[in-house]
Amino acid sequence: MIKKIFFLAICAFAVSNLYAQKKFTYADIWGSSQFSAKSVSSLKSMKSGDTFSNTDKAGNLIRYSFKTGKVIDTLMKNEELQSKIRGFAYSEYTFSDDEKKVLLKTASEAIYRHSTKADYYIFDFTNRKLTQLSEKGKQMYAQFNPQGNMVAFVRDNNLYLKNLSDFSEKMVTDDGQKNSIINGATDWVYEEEFSFSQGYQWSNDGMYIAYYRFDESRVKEFTLTYYDSLYPKEEKYKYPKAGEENSVVEIFVYNLTTGKSIKMQTGDEKDQYIPRIKWTKLKGQLCVLRLNRHQNSLDYLLCDAASGKVTLLMNEKNNTFIEITDNLIFLNNGTQFIYSSDKSGYNQIYLRNLSDGTEKMLTHGGEVITFYGYDEKTKSCFYQVAEPTPMERVVYSVDLNHKKKLLSPANGTASASFSSNFKYSVITHSTIDKPYICYVQDSRGKKIRVLENNERVVKNLEAYTISKPEFFEFTNSEKISLHAWMITPPGFKANENKKYPVIVYLYGGPGRQTVLNQWGGSNFLWHQMLAQDGFIVVSVDNRGTPGRGKEFANSIYKNMGHYETIDQIEFAKYLRALSYVDSTRIGVHGWSYGGYLTSLLMTKGADYFKVGVAVAPVINWRYYDSIYTERYLSLPAENPKGYDDNSPVFFADKLKGKYLLIHGLTDDNVHFQNSAEMVIALVKNKKQFDSFYYPNQAHGISQSRWHLYEMMTEYFKKNL
Repeated sequence: MIKKIFFLAICAFAVSNLYAQKKFTYADIWGSSQFSAKSVSSLKSMKSGDTFSNTDKAGNLIRYSFKTGKVIDTLMKNEELQSKIRGFAYSEYTFSDDEKKVLLKTASEAIYRHSTKADYYIFDFTNRKLTQLSEKGKQMYAQFNPQGNMVAFVRDNNLYLKNLSDFSEKMVTDDGQKNSIINGATDWVYEEEFSFSQGYQWSNDGMYIAYYRFDESRVKEFTLTYYDSLYPKEEKYKYPKAGEENSVVEIFVYNLTTGKSIKMQTGDEKDQYIPRIKWTKLKGQLCVLRLNRHQNSLDYLLCDAASGKVTLLMNEKNNTFIEITDNLIFLNNGTQFIYSSDKSGYNQIYLRNLSDGTEKMLTHGGEVITFYGYDEKTKSCFYQVAEPTPMERVVYSVDLNHKKKLLSPANGTASASFSSNFKYSVITHSTIDKPYICYVQDSRGKKIRVLENNERVVKNLEAYTISKPEFFEFTNSEKISLHAWMITPPGFKANENKKYPVIVYLYGGPGRQTVLNQWGGSNFLWHQMLAQDGFIVVSVDNRGTPGRGKEFANSIYKNMGHYETIDQIEFAKYLRALSYVDSTRIGVHGWSYGGYLTSLLMTKGADYFKVGVAVAPVINWRYYDSIYTERYLSLPAENPKGYDDNSPVFFADKLKGKYLLIHGLTDDNVHFQNSAEMVIALVKNKKQFDSFYYPNQAHGISQSRWHLYEMMTEYFKKNL
């Protein structure tokens, strides 16, 4: 039984009988920018909170009024930069706290997926000088101290200080070494799984720098091969796989007065994580989050910068795992802090007293997704929550007396960025059928002006046939309702005597939903193309996906892949029973975790799927990184069945349908080793399949999207 939630009205996209509308082509989606929806992410609130800065098309740095949008002044002209260094171009800029200087980032080079090194320059608004930060090699994570007279940065795995009064350069650490010791930055697995790469923080008074030290010497190396020269180039980096040795991580605090570093006494246990550090509002007091390797016990430690001594502020335990977020703010009163936890069953925001540990829950209801900040003046928290359904994202404020205010449209997907004084906010909103609209509003939630409405994209879409996505609920055999959507071919009628092939699009893993009332960009357009070719396209969020609370998300603990596969197979059974579905022609496609589930469904679920296209899949969880895999499966030695019972490589003998395996050969996240092992297993079991591999491309295969999607489309058209 299907329960319809709603049909999204698409007035602007309605199919007209008055004239023939166009069909999407590969060139339309991946060869042009006509459907590239813009969002506003580059503007920065100035310290006053009443103005913001942004760069214009000419490369000028402009200050604008939040209220009117009018230009206040031009802070830095591009021609001024060109007069100093011909061809100078910057990709990022960061102000000093007093806004008298700005750091400009140029000539960036990628390291891993999220980290870069670059040349930094300082532009002084007072004397209009442009000065290179250092001429001794590219830097990482350059940052002003709060006083604006020094800059810290990382180079060659060491932390440095630059004194801007005389431009002298000082090493804070000297033992940095590639693939051995890292100071002031993170190793690969922290960057990927704890979502940060800058490994140091200035104290609020600028007297101290707290920094990470990673000893990754015991971590085994993985080799990536690049085919871009006469002899292929090999790049080795440290990658800890599940159950293998991790980096030993320590926190030090450098005292600028004494010139010495003190180690924080975070315990003698070598096999632990420190996923966050944060300076409190108490002088010389650093908060360090310490997480055990099983990731089910999290300590909030208060560390004294002068002595390194530690006091336990709080411990949080979970019978499954604890997700790490950035949701931690220390109040100016020095006696309280705000954090989030799912201990109530849903992630909520709490206010806690440092002295006695008493606390109160500030939010109630749906899952808090993002905590934006706290306004000391109004004593209000600002956050994004999965409401009114898990498929939506809305923005609220709530004060310490639980007074709640909606700050965004009541449905669809909204996110926010706030001015420094929380007087203004920029709301970005979209639905599954309408691209982003970005607008400025005041603290009362009154819209002031539109920054970007993507009218160009909306207008371009009017010339094309768009099928209305339908949201619905599917109930599995355990009476759990799962959210789904369906896109049908143009002119589709459920009661006609015609049966259609179906493509199931999925991800299905932790931290991501595919069933969201949110603009899907090129994926949405691709699904429209498939619908125009006569396919029904569907997606369902199985157990283990976010937005529905702790029990739903953590159901996969120690059994990853099990319930996800059951839900997807039962969804396929439901689809087969629909009168308009050709039960013999159901295909499935996914990327990364979705590629993993696709591979499972084509083996363990082979009776229900005729065609599967898996991109960059995990094939054996023993090959994936320690932090992610152990969070959900524990260590391999402790839970071997959890690893082996749902790793596709062990079920290669069950493959029946047409299976296309795709991978980037220099994928530093999900290694090509996964696909190689699947190939070995399939060949061993005399199973015929198809494969394609992209040399010199990483997890996102970003350089060959047209080629990739054309190949996948034609594969479904030929075989389904």
